[in-house]
Amino acid sequence: MFAEMLRIHPDEPEPDRVQYVASCLRHGKVVGMPTDTFYGLAVDPVNLRAVEHIYEIKTRLKHKPLSLLIASVAQAYELSREVGPHLDTLAEKFWPGPLTLIVRASSRLPLRTTAKTGNVALRVPDAAIPRAVVEALGLPITATSANLQGYPECTYALCVRDQIGDRIPLVVDGGPTGRSLPTTIVDLTGSPGSWQILREGAIPTHEIALALS
Repeated sequence: MFAEMLRIHPDEPEPDRVQYVASCLRHGKVVGMPTDTFYGLAVDPVNLRAVEHIYEIKTRLKHKPLSLLIASVAQAYELSREVGPHLDTLAEKFWPGPLTLIVRASSRLPLRTTAKTGNVALRVPDAAIPRAVVEALGLPITATSANLQGYPECTYALCVRDQIGDRIPLVVDGGPTGRSLPTTIVDLTGSPGSWQILREGAIPTHEIALALS
């Protein structure tokens, strides 16, 4: 049985449809959803059964933590600990946007969600649908790309349905995503004041360096 397709306006998400998606997540379902880069797989990160289901769908290596979408910088502080000034600087300049920041996870997040690393990858996406869902759910949502291992990332909903529509119950169709490059990933978990780029994506390395200089 293929996933239900639910159209939601990309700029002005309909509240009743957002609440429906949030309800599905509360019940432990996996939902395909657009971000500002690629379509992702969203679950409630505190529901460990749902988190496990994502790993099964993607046949993802279980030592790789899942990144989380959040709605605000304040939420980043709630989910992290021992945060230095770089988070503020980068968040102010690049959020909402295609920047993922790896920080030390707070005790509010289950260790399994961090793949037992104790770290968490956070991002405020420049996309209204996932931010609205996060606010309706009252929790962050996972954001791993909605594709099978070895297959290209999806920038539109039908791609998600074609790849994994038989493995998830719902795909949110918010139209094509705005970018075809992944997020840039910056690790802030090293010694105080240090930072490291783990992946250069939509934001070039020199822009990160300039912001932190």
